[in-house]
Amino acid sequence: MSLTKTVKKDKILVVDDIFDNLLVLEAVLQDNDYEISLVEDSKIALNMVEQSPPDLILLDVMMPEIDGYEFTRRIRQNQALPFIPILLITAHYESSVVQGLDAGADDFIRKPFDPDELHARVRSLLRLKHSIDERDQMANLRADFVSRFTHDLRIPLVASNRVLKLLLEGRFCDVSPQLQEIINTMIGSNQDLLEMVNTLLEVYRHEAGCKTLKISPCNIQELVSEVAQELTPLAEEKGLAVNLDKGETATTVMGDRLELRRVLTNIIGNAIKFTDKGSVNIQCYLNLADVTINIQDTGPGISKQDQAILFERFRQGKHQRSGSGLGLYLSRCIIEAHQGTIGVTSEPGQGSTFTIRLPVAGEN
Repeated sequence: MSLTKTVKKDKILVVDDIFDNLLVLEAVLQDNDYEISLVEDSKIALNMVEQSPPDLILLDVMMPEIDGYEFTRRIRQNQALPFIPILLITAHYESSVVQGLDAGADDFIRKPFDPDELHARVRSLLRLKHSIDERDQMANLRADFVSRFTHDLRIPLVASNRVLKLLLEGRFCDVSPQLQEIINTMIGSNQDLLEMVNTLLEVYRHEAGCKTLKISPCNIQELVSEVAQELTPLAEEKGLAVNLDKGETATTVMGDRLELRRVLTNIIGNAIKFTDKGSVNIQCYLNLADVTINIQDTGPGISKQDQAILFERFRQGKHQRSGSGLGLYLSRCIIEAHQGTIGVTSEPGQGSTFTIRLPVAGEN
């Protein structure tokens, strides 16, 4: 039995208020086995695009009610639509190529056109459409794979740590001091891996645009104080002082408290992690339009070269305790999603200062 592969036809929507022009375009294109729809009314055509997006739009510029420029702008402003190439067609030499391209069109051809030239432009735009669709499909497959992979990996890691903790408690057998040390090391390694897996999942959620922030009023000084208090025991174990100056004025930002906590925990935790002696100083103060949080350490500092790439994806620092290179990238994604900024100033041997700025409630 032979199997024949069904080849999907490219759907082309042709919009022109003069029916004879539609017939001419159909006659030129029909031999190429496209699925062609002819529409005289631009309003109807716009609804058709929203209901069933074509692979390519051939669009007359001069039309009543919605002209080609406005039609193009509305298509490009509709975030729910996939990318659709638009070829503007006009018989008027005064029609502006610049205006059309600025509106979002991908190409421009004037009447009377050469049929071979029209064919070439159509083929070129369809190649562009196919290339972008394939890229988007690969991105979706990658995000889906990462989501499934991280979810499946978290389950055995959590289960493994539960069993190890029961073993450490002596539920199964007597545990010698040497075995206790080994088990604690295994639990710590599993916890580090679990944290990296969770961070990777959050990164892909932000990149895929499927991360939903739970926005509500948040007292930022209170949050900074909570995180600093939670991490102070880690600093004290290393003999470090944690100094907090949260100011006297309570400041409210509109944000996702859990996500902002994630950022503060990462930045303050890093300051403690990379500082061997001295202190970590946290300052929170209100400006005219935003609240600024400075986290300053007395660690080894960061070179100018490393500062330039520090917040990029999978960019690990050169310090031997550097992690996967995802924490700072995720922090940047979260802060930018809150319409804020995050940056660093540092000199090798003189410590580092990470600065987070967030718009105050009512100013964003």
